[in-house]
Amino acid sequence: MTIAAGIDVGTGAVKAALFKVEGDNAEWLSRSVMRIRQRDPMQLARIAFDQVLADAKLGESDVDYVATTGEAEGVPFHTGHFYSMTTHARGAIYLEPTARSVLDVGALHGRAISIDDRGKVLSYKMTSQCASGSGQFLENIARYLGIGQDEIGTLSKKADNPEVVSSICAVLAETDVINMVSRGISAPNILKGIHLSMAGRLSKLLKSIGATGGVVMVTGGLALDDGLVAALAQDIAAMKNMSCSVRSHPDSIYAGAIGAALWGAYRHDKLTAKGDLPRAA
Repeated sequence: MTIAAGIDVGTGAVKAALFKVEGDNAEWLSRSVMRIRQRDPMQLARIAFDQVLADAKLGESDVDYVATTGEAEGVPFHTGHFYSMTTHARGAIYLEPTARSVLDVGALHGRAISIDDRGKVLSYKMTSQCASGSGQFLENIARYLGIGQDEIGTLSKKADNPEVVSSICAVLAETDVINMVSRGISAPNILKGIHLSMAGRLSKLLKSIGATGGVVMVTGGLALDDGLVAALAQDIAAMKNMSCSVRSHPDSIYAGAIGAALWGAYRHDKLTAKGDLPRAA
């Protein structure tokens, strides 16, 4: 039996997951997510780690491996670090075993990943960091419109005549939105237009890596934005030679932390067999 923790530090939030792994069986013991909001991510990583330990009624010495991913390589108590593309792939397979591609949509970029049935990365492609297809861009627009993040998806689905944002650069796209407001375009139509614009870029990413069929799992900070998920399904359905089924999961935001914990447990077992694994912390 291996107890492994995964800590994923993103631009907008810190996520932690704790697993007990025995062979092919992985039991999710506890989880924690904390919005960064201008706080120190390394301190939040410590708090999130302590929280998952407390929830599982375990001590730090009970943990065999602390795996980090994303921007968490600087976490002082980690055992090993994994690239976020591999952890999101593994986390997606855990949440949706039929997934064969992943759309990781975070605060700064979107990423399309093609995977096999074990969660191994086959190919990938990312949006530009400047692109208006990121969570930070959508958050900025929602703040400008005076809308809470938890309202974005609901309002988007009420649109009756969406105004699509054409600019790729986030700065220019924000100017487009300001012009829309001055023209009296409603918030639902603005948000749905942004969702459709984001969906168009993400769908093209999927097609560019050959992910034209099967289940697409959405992970990252925007995975719970049902307006974006609906726009993705709509855009893919309208594309030629694309037959993907777009899915999200209530725990999609934890995909990176899940994958880190599971890869950490795997690495722990391999290194233990060689007799050269240091204990976490």
